[in-house]
Amino acid sequence: MLRKLLSQWPLLRQIRSGADGTGVEAMSVRTRDLAPKNVDAEVTRSICPYCAVGCGQLIFHKHNKLVSIEGDPGSPISRGRLCPKGADTFELHTHPARLTRVKYRAPHSLKWEYLDPETAMDMVADRLWDARERSFEESRDGQTLMRTTTVAHLGGATLDDEENYLIKKLFTAGLGMVCISNQARI
Repeated sequence: MLRKLLSQWPLLRQIRSGADGTGVEAMSVRTRDLAPKNVDAEVTRSICPYCAVGCGQLIFHKHNKLVSIEGDPGSPISRGRLCPKGADTFELHTHPARLTRVKYRAPHSLKWEYLDPETAMDMVADRLWDARERSFEESRDGQTLMRTTTVAHLGGATLDDEENYLIKKLFTAGLGMVCISNQARI
């Protein structure tokens, strides 16, 4: 009985086999049966959203649930590596304390309140249009301008060319904005 129990102890198996402790000799019954958390999960290739580098990420999901987010070894940019922000993408999406509702604090108020997304988006659109209307210049000194310089757009660094093209068209032709940046610095 004791001999059988001792033979199951990984350290003794390692000593007897002379192995380095990284193979089956170091495994218990439980560890032998372990499988990666993303086994049988579907994988989607993506790009990290946190800066302009564009590191590749593999998004593992199973049954409409996020399982894991890891660096993409096939990415020529990052070759499977992620910075601390990119490596924490999974936690940033799944942490139980993550905000999932819109928080709003009215001017001069000391309290935060929750808004539904439609109300928040309507408030943003109304304020954008009001600022544009107050500052829009059709012309100055006989020159046609058709612009506003009091409203700006700072795009995300991971937007692709097509998205940046559409944003540029919408905000310049549609709203007259001239202060637009897409963060394409790299």
